[in-house]
Parts: sequence; structure tokens; C-alpha cells
Amino acid sequence: MIPLGMIDMKIRPLAKKDRRMLHSILEDTHIFTPEEIEVAMELIDIALRDPNQKDYTVYCLVGDDDQPLGYICYGRAPMTEGTYDLYWIAVDPRFQNKGLGARLVDFLEESVKAIGARMILIETSSIPSYDKTQKFYLRMGFHEAARVPDYYYPGNDRVTYCKRLL
Repeated sequence: MIPLGMIDMKIRPLAKKDRRMLHSILEDTHIFTPEEIEVAMELIDIALRDPNQKDYTVYCLVGDDDQPLGYICYGRAPMTEGTYDLYWIAVDPRFQNKGLGARLVDFLEESVKAIGARMILIETSSIPSYDKTQKFYLRMGFHEAARVPDYYYPGNDRVTYCKRLL
């Protein structure tokens, strides 16, 4: 494997050629259920089908071969002033714990701040397989803003994280 420091990385908009690799990344994390992967791919497909739609913005972090190493999907929360939802973020497991997820979140924050965002919300699960994800959000400066017990199913709460940008 090539050391990460030797890979030139950039963040660019989603392209049709990325779809297959993003699907693989979602599967390879072994965190998401088949239903969750299906939903994530639906959002990617919406963004690919209609580049002018405003609901889902998708960017890929790519290596020097222009292949995705991770991606982020976000959008403005309807009927709000300056509130954005981070819908999906995933990094190829071979490149996790190397700051790529942080680069994607930093990119999101800079992008939405530039258009007047006040806050970013993230909804996630409370099950143990999401512990690493929750710790990541806390390290990125998000805080738990709400919890709905048994939301997804008994014993699996919906946890909402928030980061104020102003």
C-alpha cells in the first residue's frame, strides 16, 4: 500500500464514474446495513441524475488517480435558515484514521459557511457499531443535541449531533 503522505488528494464534485467505488466503500466499512447502503446510493443517484437539484450535494475526496477514497453528502435542511444536514460520510477502510474524514468535514464546514450556514446537524445510531462514528463527531466539535430512545428499533436510539458555525 502507498503511504498516505505520498498520495496527492483533492476534494471534487461527484462524477458518474465514482458510483461503483462509493458503493464499494459503503460496503467495505462493514458498518452500514444493506438498507442504509441502499438509501446512501439513492442520494448519490439523485445527485447524479439531476445536477441542478438542490437537496443533496455530494463531494468525493480522491487520490492522485482520481479514484474516491471517501465522500460526503449534505444538504440544506428544508424550511430552515442556515441549517444543513450531513447525510452521509464514508472513508475507504484502508484509509481510515488518517484524517480523511476530518478533511471532508472541514470542507463541508467551509463550504456551507461561505453560503451563510449557522449550523450542521447529523443524525446517527446509538448501537455499538457506531461508537467510532460518534467519537469522530465529538472530536470534530459536534455535541449531542438530542436523543430519541428506541427510534430505529428497541435499543437503538436516534442521536442528533449539532455544530454551530456562528
